[in-house]
Amino acid sequence: MAAQFVRYTPHVEDDDPDFDRHVQTVIEKTENYITESVDAGGTGQALRDAHAKGYGLVRGEVEILDGLPPEYAQGIYATPGNHEALIRFSNGSPHAGADARLGAATGLALKMFGIPGPTLLEDEPDTGTFDYANINGPIFFCNTVEHYLFIQELFLNAPAYFSQGRPGAHRFFTEFVTGKGTLDQENWAWDEFLAFLRLSKTPPANLLLSSYWTMGAVRHGDYIAKVRITPDPDCAAAVVRRTIDPSSAQEVFRPALEAELRERPYVFDIQVQLCTDLERMPVEDTTVEWPEHLSPSVTVAKLRLPRQDISGPENLAGMDSLSFTPWRVTAEHAPLGNIMRARKEVYRHSSIARHKLNQQPRTEPRSADEVLGPVHRSQ
Repeated sequence: MAAQFVRYTPHVEDDDPDFDRHVQTVIEKTENYITESVDAGGTGQALRDAHAKGYGLVRGEVEILDGLPPEYAQGIYATPGNHEALIRFSNGSPHAGADARLGAATGLALKMFGIPGPTLLEDEPDTGTFDYANINGPIFFCNTVEHYLFIQELFLNAPAYFSQGRPGAHRFFTEFVTGKGTLDQENWAWDEFLAFLRLSKTPPANLLLSSYWTMGAVRHGDYIAKVRITPDPDCAAAVVRRTIDPSSAQEVFRPALEAELRERPYVFDIQVQLCTDLERMPVEDTTVEWPEHLSPSVTVAKLRLPRQDISGPENLAGMDSLSFTPWRVTAEHAPLGNIMRARKEVYRHSSIARHKLNQQPRTEPRSADEVLGPVHRSQ
């Protein structure tokens, strides 16, 4: 059985000679946007440069399952047991404001506590925490850091384009495909543009009814994987507020999440899809969805959300104080590919800038209680 899965070696990643230079430019643009967002963002606070609007910070528990096949019982999943967790649900946009203006791209960021071993963040190796920063789509619309330079700029300025109606939208699409005029025609960003169009057509959904992917590939011990956090079917069937209409009110995602969690517990499955074919399941091309028929996603853990009250400003404040990064993991789960590699320093600098501007201490918590206070028995 193990022979069908591609084993991890460093050679599955491409080497980009201009990587460091391009990443430094992305960092500078990101820091500038965060600084300007204090005045321009509408909240009086520095915003994240992606997933700026949070919908709720939720307590949870991750149960790593016993009896997994050895190919899946890798890294942290080799040791069955329970870990306290926090989950930040968010919108994918770099902007805040009414839900109708932000689109239907949403995120689930998971922080597990009590994970032994050093993380891959050199400035905070011994936090005991382990993060996923997942989005509600199996693909991404950017493959190289060089392309990310112009795509990031377009997204940060998207409201200015689309406020001009069809001409502005046409200019946005043209500049996306042509790299703002920097790409030769044979290298136009069609794959990335088509991935963007596919993701932009995602219909609005209750946050508890979406699946969330790692976007890029990650190590899974000896193997290569993508990780999906997907609703438990029985729990999904019990969700009452199934239709989300962003045009019906300024806030629609958070009230629905609040109401569901107040009424009943919920469960997600954490699933691993192992790579069996680097051609059809590539590491460096994030616009390609890995086919389930080549390698189905296998549940390795349960993410359980108890009934709880997430309403109130203290929930939003606790959520805003946290940082999540796909690099706060152990070496056995390292992100793979140039886009995932770029996220390491970009996320770190983004978090440092935001916390500094908001005068928040930037420290990793050791428990959910440290962020949200002790749980009341009524919950």
